[in-house]
Amino acid sequence: MQWKAKVEVTLKKAVLDPQGAAVEKSLQALGYDGVSQVRVGKYIELNLEADDRKEAAARVEDMSRRLLSNPVIEDYSYVLQEAGL
Repeated sequence: MQWKAKVEVTLKKAVLDPQGAAVEKSLQALGYDGVSQVRVGKYIELNLEADDRKEAAARVEDMSRRLLSNPVIEDYSYVLQEAGL
């Protein structure tokens, strides 16, 4: 079966986010008042083959932990669905 995974990777709350701070300052400079606590992350979409949802989820967990994120400073979450839906 074909599966589509949508993975979001974000910095852990305790990790400073200088890119987020720069975006926040720029938004405020452009007149977007009330913007605060901006955090910048990554979004990754991928298709994979697996026999069932459990196997697909295990593979996405492994990929996310080993390559797509840095578990020391980042958290990840994902949505898994059958491809073509």
